[in-house]
Amino acid sequence: MMRPAFVLLLAGFVAGSAAAQPVGLDRPFTPALSCAAVRGIVAQRGRVVLASSPTAYETVYHESGACRNEVTSAPAFEPTLDQPYCFAGYRCVQRNNGENSVR
Repeated sequence: MMRPAFVLLLAGFVAGSAAAQPVGLDRPFTPALSCAAVRGIVAQRGRVVLASSPTAYETVYHESGACRNEVTSAPAFEPTLDQPYCFAGYRCVQRNNGENSVR
């Protein structure tokens, strides 16, 4: 049987770890990273979901030819620790829309 003090300590550790990484490991939080780090993550993974805030995120691709069908690629600029508009890779936008809205 686990002791109550150990359970409370474990619960506090888990909660503290979650608070330190609000977005999660699968969605790197770009404002906390350098531009070079963001570009490195995209290059390493090829496709990654980047978070620019706790509620705003988008899929970014390393290759501009990753978009298919009725979408095309457009540059993806993300806010980073050292640059407000860091070129991170490419995002997919609709081809048939004059405004090129994000898809």
